[in-house]
Amino acid sequence: MLKSPAQAHVIPFIAWLALMFSGNYIFGDTPWIYVVQTAAGFALLLIYRPWRWYKKTALKNVPVAVLVGLIVAVIWIAPELRSSNQGLALWQELYLRFGILPLGDLPDAAVKSVYAPQMSGWFFTIVRLVGSAFAIAIIEEFFWRGFLYRWLIDRDFTRVKFRGYEWEAFLFTCLLFGVEHNRWAVGVIAGVLYLILLIKTADIGAVCIAHVITNLLLGLYVIETQSYQFW
Repeated sequence: MLKSPAQAHVIPFIAWLALMFSGNYIFGDTPWIYVVQTAAGFALLLIYRPWRWYKKTALKNVPVAVLVGLIVAVIWIAPELRSSNQGLALWQELYLRFGILPLGDLPDAAVKSVYAPQMSGWFFTIVRLVGSAFAIAIIEEFFWRGFLYRWLIDRDFTRVKFRGYEWEAFLFTCLLFGVEHNRWAVGVIAGVLYLILLIKTADIGAVCIAHVITNLLLGLYVIETQSYQFW
């Protein structure tokens, strides 16, 4: 059973979501949920090892992966940086109202978080950073781009090569990836950039690196600026 590529790609992602929603429903807003999610995420990755079905990451793809990760992090943060320019401020308000779920509600930039070190201590802050950067980022890549994109093209998804675009699967995967995040608009853009990187390099490891860089930089920005609305 552990040799099934579909299980290896899907189960860690489903388990992460199940723990997140059930934990929040049962226990409420407690940082311990993310500790459990992170531990389970790492454990399932090590158990199923979805990277077994891919070639090793090529060193030549690392620089572009880092660049894409940086670009996505900037795109994620930039629309919520306050601007004194009237035109930019108008576009920003439209984004804040309709580019973030739930639609129409302005996000609270001063939101308090249980992951802030002054709220629960540095242990939970570090776990949140590590889990978002090194657990769910990798889990998502194997699910969204390693599995779902190819599964939409061919149910025997391991037969699908990454070279070339299948536009219906491409757009559907990017849209779903976007709406998985409350910042759906930049989520779609991130999904497009990650998938283009995968198609151009045929290197799932490079896309994992890009996603790790994005989440790591975003997390460091959150901690440094106390912008916990991103978490």
